[in-house]
Amino acid sequence: MDTFLRRFAVKHANLGLSKTWVLPVLSDGAANKVTVAAYYTLASSTVEKQQIPFEGSLPKQKLAVVLLARLAIDAQFQGQGLGAKTLITALRKAVELTQAGLPALGLVLDVFDEEALAFYNHYDFFLPFPGDPRRLFVPMSVLCQL
Repeated sequence: MDTFLRRFAVKHANLGLSKTWVLPVLSDGAANKVTVAAYYTLASSTVEKQQIPFEGSLPKQKLAVVLLARLAIDAQFQGQGLGAKTLITALRKAVELTQAGLPALGLVLDVFDEEALAFYNHYDFFLPFPGDPRRLFVPMSVLCQL
């Protein structure tokens, strides 16, 4: 996750592919030294109607979603509840973007490992894609109620 932040976050933002938000921590000793405690990246994406766990009538074309492309907590800040706070902040930002005009049926994220899956499973609103338990979906209507 550090590699993405160092090498690609700004480049992808400049290309209009995604946007990354960071939670900086100012270091006590060095002037202008900033540590990133956590970050998340959002992007636009599409999914096929039959791929998502969604009840209701939908058009047959690809459907717009917000992609939670990255969410990372620096190792020294893990176990302090920062993951949950960063996730909630990312979900709120996704809602804010859709309310500002970005069309999206919901939010999609891809889980990298079992530890991350356990983290997301603490939240009962994430639904696994049929046939892909590491790809999760939450309708925007649900996020708006949080």
